[in-house]
Amino acid sequence: MKEHTVRILAINHITHDVRQFRVEKPDGYTFVPGQATSVSVNTPELRKIRRPFSFTGLNSDPFLEFTIKIYPSKQGVTAELEELKPGDELIIGDAWGAISYKGAGVFIAGGAGVTPFIAIFRHLRDEGALAGNKLIFANRTRADIILESELKEMLGDSFINILSDEAGGEYASGFIDAEFLRANLSPDDKNFYLCGPPPMMDSVKQHLASLGVGANAITLEL
Repeated sequence: MKEHTVRILAINHITHDVRQFRVEKPDGYTFVPGQATSVSVNTPELRKIRRPFSFTGLNSDPFLEFTIKIYPSKQGVTAELEELKPGDELIIGDAWGAISYKGAGVFIAGGAGVTPFIAIFRHLRDEGALAGNKLIFANRTRADIILESELKEMLGDSFINILSDEAGGEYASGFIDAEFLRANLSPDDKNFYLCGPPPMMDSVKQHLASLGVGANAITLEL
């Protein structure tokens, strides 16, 4: 795998614990919306510790963009990323990943699992091809929703949220179960894209199966 050393150009706060990193784009570097790459911090202590992060920008951008949830308590790579500033360096690998757009459908995300979908939606928006797509997005609270305003602007009523730890607001409360899916799916939904914590993905796959959705209709990160 080829490695590229890139400088951080900008760091933006997206939510209380999500940061957007824009970094240099190596010459000729390309990816498919939905893909990811390995990322490490370019210091002697950290350069060999790699973690996967999805691209959230577009190939047409003059930079690469990652939208990353920070976990300070885990004292891992994201905690180190939180300490960086523009001008510091990251090491990235080549693009890879199983999630790619196969046609209009239902995207189901949990927390930071939405990140591969962000690039897909932005690409479809620029192509004028967002119609027929839907996002079901599970978070703990509204404050945890990544890019809420942008996703709402792109998807309108097809941006469906559910919050496990917050009730009484604009969005549904609870977890994604078969009843919630039944209420928000239509017979025309043929493609399903799934990304989130493994227990959530396992649960949602079971619920989709109970509704007659075959495994070959589901695209997920392995």
